[in-house]
Amino acid sequence: MELFPKSQREITGNFGYPLTGPSISEPSRYKDPLVSGFEMSNPRQRKGEAMMNPTISWRFASSTSLLSIPRTPKSAFIFAMTFSSSSSSSSSSSSVENPNKDDSSSSLELVLKYHNQTKHSLNGYARGPRGLDWANQPNPFRRYLSAPLLPLQHPNHDIDDDSDSPLYSTLFDSLPPPKPISLPTISHLFYHSLALSAWKTTGSSTWPLRVNPSSGNLHPTEAYLIAPPIPSLSQSAFVSHYAPKEHSLEVRAHIPSSFFPNFFPENSFLIGISSIFWREAWKYGERAFRYCNHDVGHAIAALSIAAADLGWDLKLLDAFGADDLKRLMGLPEFQLPEGKGKAELPEIEFEHPDCLLLVFPNGTSREHLNLDYLAISSALRDFPSLEWTGNPNTLSKEHLCWDIIYRTAKAVEKPPLIYSTSSSSIDVASFTSSRALFSHSSYNKLTVRQVVRTRRSAVDMDAVTCIDMSSFYQMLMHCLPSTGESQKEQLALPFRALPWDTAEVHLALFVHRVSGLPKGLYLLVRNEDHLSDLKTATRPEFEWTKPDGCPDNLPLYKLAEGDCQRLAKGLSCHQVQSRIEL
Repeated sequence: MELFPKSQREITGNFGYPLTGPSISEPSRYKDPLVSGFEMSNPRQRKGEAMMNPTISWRFASSTSLLSIPRTPKSAFIFAMTFSSSSSSSSSSSSVENPNKDDSSSSLELVLKYHNQTKHSLNGYARGPRGLDWANQPNPFRRYLSAPLLPLQHPNHDIDDDSDSPLYSTLFDSLPPPKPISLPTISHLFYHSLALSAWKTTGSSTWPLRVNPSSGNLHPTEAYLIAPPIPSLSQSAFVSHYAPKEHSLEVRAHIPSSFFPNFFPENSFLIGISSIFWREAWKYGERAFRYCNHDVGHAIAALSIAAADLGWDLKLLDAFGADDLKRLMGLPEFQLPEGKGKAELPEIEFEHPDCLLLVFPNGTSREHLNLDYLAISSALRDFPSLEWTGNPNTLSKEHLCWDIIYRTAKAVEKPPLIYSTSSSSIDVASFTSSRALFSHSSYNKLTVRQVVRTRRSAVDMDAVTCIDMSSFYQMLMHCLPSTGESQKEQLALPFRALPWDTAEVHLALFVHRVSGLPKGLYLLVRNEDHLSDLKTATRPEFEWTKPDGCPDNLPLYKLAEGDCQRLAKGLSCHQVQSRIEL
């Protein structure tokens, strides 16, 4: 395997479009001022601004360009990265005209086409709306009209008096004893993972914040609780949709009482995750599918932490196909509309089935987690005939159809699996003490509830304030998938929720204001089996040295010293400040 092959370097910035100035004054009830009143444009068209910052050195050699990082205070340059120039505006525009030109292309080819077509390049941005259509901004809250509403409990204590909540740092050392499934614990789970955390108002604009982060605060992710009978909540097993604004469950259907006893361990339940692509496509156009998958990861992590607070473990059930998830959550089939351009297309607001999570008491033995997938899938075939209640509300009056999103989503839908055996055991490693606790003082004795309920997006970086080195290292320790010396199996929170064996994503970091660390480019290698390939695939000038004070079990490497702020701005679509999630 070769990572970042020299023959094909690319930029896949994840920060959307530049914000150029006020263009729309019409207020909207749920308008987020972070995106309100701005028009998206190509930086080449902005008066008085060149395509790239002039201090970044450009040289083209065959199909690659070399970006340089200026050393400070010297004027000498070091080569930082090599990127492909193959995704130029001319080549990408030709592919945009007819994204499904070859109907015989395989699903993999379509996915690769989507990946290449929706990348931002140094010559232009991926295709998206030319401005934000505030009149058709999607309602951020899905509701199933006429479905019975089951209110969940709100904590009745002040967030500053949180003595009943464990310290956040302790979750990475050991989990508390598991609590029973009840109205209070189910309420606690959703309140600390997917609920609203605050409302903000500026002038005539009001918008909600949520516990789980989301791209552009657009929240395409929906959640479903599939559970056995729960005292004071439901006397029968049921499927429900979580309504975050009301912090309530909308009962969609009652399911056979034998479903959980026959197939799942005692004291367990399921959470289904789906995405509404339109909520992201309204702002980001064709890149929406990327951001929706990104937000599914946020939801899984948020649920993992909230479950751990209750002594529960959480595991993604990777064996079910898309049809199984649709039947379980009561999601209809999607038919791609034939029309183009702006029109009333309510089918665009469908929900794509993403994943199914099993929540169970920590310490449950492997023999109790032996699932008969074929039998479960067979039982789910009867779910469409259940009495489903509630019709989904309309989110927008008019829509734009970015058809490559829906064709790609269809191409990646997981088919039903054929098993060599009728059952399979969930691989659940015992929860062990984490080595991720490096700087205890960084946590300031904050409780789990204080951390998850007060999380906010940092949007106003002052370009002055520094972070201390120990806190920086502590943040990176929590980005590692494992708790041991070698980063291989994903055993640490929240990554232990995933069934896959290894991490495939590494972090390139532009460091500028970390006390004690030189400015420059760093790389966090999240799977050290890739270290040799990464060294081979990147520039030979890179140092690959461990920075001072770096913990032995933190695979962080300094690649090059220098001021990278202008380079980072260029890679972030020329935004002066890029939004980051804390």
